[in-house]
Amino acid sequence: MQAISPFLWFDDQAEQAAEFYVSIFDNSAITNVSRYPDGSPYPAGTAMGVSFVLDGLEFQALNAGPMFHFTEAISFFVSAETQERIDYLWEALLAGGGTPSQCGWLKDRFGLSWQIVPPALGQLLGDPDPEKSSRTMQAMMTMQKIVIADLQRAHDGE
Repeated sequence: MQAISPFLWFDDQAEQAAEFYVSIFDNSAITNVSRYPDGSPYPAGTAMGVSFVLDGLEFQALNAGPMFHFTEAISFFVSAETQERIDYLWEALLAGGGTPSQCGWLKDRFGLSWQIVPPALGQLLGDPDPEKSSRTMQAMMTMQKIVIADLQRAHDGE
């Protein structure tokens, strides 16, 4: 087990969320589900804790009630090399009621925020030519899902 792992608090959807996430990412699996016993705050057999791995990163999830909610202050940054991968992840994470946001951000149907970002974005924004990096930034600010070709065109002044 890794020394530090994300811990996600759900009202009652931890198992469904874990199943959803592992269906999207390669090298992913649910590794353990503990269940509430009789006499607990949830019906016996309801998932209490769920351990899962997403693309090699271990996560913990807990069903513990509606007291806490996800915010954009914490998000999962996913590096996607190609437009095809960006498109796949974007659509998969939005499936079932997610909400797109700006600059490659979205909230999935469980309210968790994700950033789907190509490495090319950092390279284009980091161009030493301030006009090129500024054009890239301006283009990115108009996007919900990142479109690599549009960023490149803006960077190149096309």
